[in-house]
Amino acid sequence: MSKELVLHISPEWEEIEKVRLSSHHFLRSLGFSSETADAISMTACELTENAVKYGDFSTRREITVTLKTGGKLSLEVRSPIGADAPRQLRNLEESILWIRGYQNPMEAYVEKLKTVTAQPLEETEASGLGLTRTAYEGQSWLDFYVDEGRFLCVSAVYQR
Repeated sequence: MSKELVLHISPEWEEIEKVRLSSHHFLRSLGFSSETADAISMTACELTENAVKYGDFSTRREITVTLKTGGKLSLEVRSPIGADAPRQLRNLEESILWIRGYQNPMEAYVEKLKTVTAQPLEETEASGLGLTRTAYEGQSWLDFYVDEGRFLCVSAVYQR
């Protein structure tokens, strides 16, 4: 039987902890292991953090986090995008394709850590480390699309 958790949050840093706690509690209440709940709630936080950082909240001030169970355990974070969307979407696509180019996500994560630690701190802002972390530690397949309302929807499907 499928269950769903939907959170509507404001684009504030303080809301990320709410996402972590709510998603973890939701999964544990359905009998998922602590390890799985930790991995998925971390993934929810990473994707929500990206939404807070890169969303365009000039007219719409909401992020939607949806966690679904059933045949697959999936997560989607939805946030409004703005005028710089083409560049942002290109960077997101490049990051996801780069991760998929590795035999397994651990290899991508190790390589990304090497790259990030070799850069000056001010250049690590949009490093892609969070996405790589979700693929590896969150054991998730990442993807994205833009819906008809100009919302960026980034998804992570847990690979058990």
